[in-house]
Amino acid sequence: MTETLPQESDDLSDLEHVLVDVDEDGIALVTISRPEALNALNEEVLSEIREAVIELAVDQDVRGLVITGAGEKAFVAGADIAAMADLTPREAREMSHDGQDCFSVLEACPKPVIAAINGFALGGGLELALACHLRVASESAQMGLPEVTLGLIPGFGGTQRLSRIASPAIAREWILTGDMVSAAEAHRVGVVNRVVAPGVVVEEAKKLAKTIASRGPVAVQAALEVIRMGLEMGQAAGESCEADAFGMMFSTEDMREGTKAFLAKRSPEFQGR
Repeated sequence: MTETLPQESDDLSDLEHVLVDVDEDGIALVTISRPEALNALNEEVLSEIREAVIELAVDQDVRGLVITGAGEKAFVAGADIAAMADLTPREAREMSHDGQDCFSVLEACPKPVIAAINGFALGGGLELALACHLRVASESAQMGLPEVTLGLIPGFGGTQRLSRIASPAIAREWILTGDMVSAAEAHRVGVVNRVVAPGVVVEEAKKLAKTIASRGPVAVQAALEVIRMGLEMGQAAGESCEADAFGMMFSTEDMREGTKAFLAKRSPEFQGR
């Protein structure tokens, strides 16, 4: 059932624009750092995000990921327009595929990935956030898909994920107008899970990640996968996948520990098996 992520083995400390810090609770803070370009995405940044996610996905000490942008002004301001301006149609199509591949790897991560939106999340930045499993935004955050104002359309999965996360109507309005929306509006339509005070968005996202990390790891992974697969098929097929995964949980040590702990009125000690 679980999609197999590519296997890579590199030292994440060598990354130039993606900073990774894993805390004592196993929550990895992944910070996109291109402050001179408001953390805009280019080929190198996309490659580094992909590499970091692949490494963290297989690191047994990591229980969840929080992705944010350096500074308070921008989560990710979008794709690097200067790098895009002179692309040929073929090169642009390849760039789109690169972004889609990166974000598909992110979406398929077997550990919860939470976007901590601390400023502008525009174009590719919002598409990055949409590929995360959950989104926490600062009250001052602004987001949108402004590509039509440049004579373009979203190219990193935004036309597909926004309609699934919010609705086709919301996707059409946001994409066709190119307007920016507030964190409060994004929360109202279901794009953002939580809105918090400025300055604490990373802290709140990490708290959410730690809550999820305290649950049964095998169950969390299975739930993420069943939800993802269900979005790609009809309800009957999705429910069949759900039943298969539900049954598989009864072969795990975590399920036996969880039920015993509940009946004994104590906190479970999950081992991820």
